[in-house]
Amino acid sequence: MFSKSKINEPGPRQDSEADKTAAKAPEMNQPKPGTDILSTSPKSKPPASVLSADLQITGNIKTTGDIQIEGVVEGDIRAHLLTVGEGATVKGECIADDVVVNGKVVGKVRGLKVRLTSTAKVEGDIIHKTIAIESGAHFEGSVQRQEDPLSGAPRAMQPKPAEPAKINNG
Repeated sequence: MFSKSKINEPGPRQDSEADKTAAKAPEMNQPKPGTDILSTSPKSKPPASVLSADLQITGNIKTTGDIQIEGVVEGDIRAHLLTVGEGATVKGECIADDVVVNGKVVGKVRGLKVRLTSTAKVEGDIIHKTIAIESGAHFEGSVQRQEDPLSGAPRAMQPKPAEPAKINNG
């Protein structure tokens, strides 16, 4: 149908014998008629962004993907999966669906699943739905379970539902 060599040439296309032969041969990678192209190829998850050990960042980081910190971050981090490497230091709030701490975090940690490995050092509060703390982890702060730890306000500070108005006619 299309030829790269004739793509920029004006005028009607002249089919060569090689083009006619190629058009008759079935394409190996073409989907069969009636099949959905999207369902035949699985979506691959992009790899995690890695901040290397020699990198120092001052400022907040926000991503919908996965991130692995190996250097030093001074600021808040929000991600889908946050992994703090063994030699890494984060000074700020860590918010993610899944948080794995192998290194040092100074600040609040919020996550649906929070895991402190044996090399973790956390100085700050942890708000979680599920938590795992391995033997050898250093933790200084409080732990609070919430159904939705990713929301900003703690349960006690969340707005209460409005009560119906009371009318006194007496």
